[in-house]
Amino acid sequence: MSQPSYELLPGADESPVLLHVPHSARTIPAGVRAGIGLDDASLERELDHITDAHTAELAEAAARLAGITPWRFVNRLSRLVVDPERFPDEREEMLAVGMGAVYTRTTHREALRGAGFDPGPLVARYFRPYAEAMTRAVAGRLAATGRAVVIDVHSYPSRALPYELHGSGPRPPVCLGTDRFHTPGELAQAAREAFAGCGDTGLDSPFSGTYVPLEYYGKDVRVGALMVEIRRDLYMTEPGGPAGAGLERLAVALAALVDSVGRAAPAR
Repeated sequence: MSQPSYELLPGADESPVLLHVPHSARTIPAGVRAGIGLDDASLERELDHITDAHTAELAEAAARLAGITPWRFVNRLSRLVVDPERFPDEREEMLAVGMGAVYTRTTHREALRGAGFDPGPLVARYFRPYAEAMTRAVAGRLAATGRAVVIDVHSYPSRALPYELHGSGPRPPVCLGTDRFHTPGELAQAAREAFAGCGDTGLDSPFSGTYVPLEYYGKDVRVGALMVEIRRDLYMTEPGGPAGAGLERLAVALAALVDSVGRAAPAR
């Protein structure tokens, strides 16, 4: 039986929080691997750079520590299969470096897939079902609590990689990605307070924006969103090594954010 490409892990009925973990996995199905033009050693090095290592474990630990258990939506396949947070069309600025919904270039801008590669089958098989499942997960939180808050759990390298379009700006220990419509000021402030013990926090550098299913994006103010980008040297050996003691401290901070959001009344 094949491994599912994503998993929704239930939390408390009263929790509006959905921890989204899109980039933590390294698994690539054999059929997808056949279309990647890297040898095994090169692919492992690329996975070291591109994977948000240990973020699924971070979200799991935070859920365990939180007083109000959040829901978790976890991608179980590598983003080298599809990147569920990209647009599947020309709206995606990362197409400029070959990193749209289906990557054709590596983190170092080398060829990942051939020039004639057709991303359509991967978008149909993996991207669209994932997006539909995330839409249902958000709808479930709205139905149960009247609001939904998607908190993306990411990490990023301490030194910019060549694929980064905005890598020349600040690289704080914790970067908060925001959206004008879906990130109210109190949500960003709650994150600043929760992560205060982990070092400085910054906004939208080196990565910006949030993930909201397109059905709700820019339309439904009941859906809040925040991206939490953690610099990898805080908790692991780069580029793809083991987690260290910093992971527990970050889990405590993320749990504090979850509880702050879970207790808060909707406000605008």
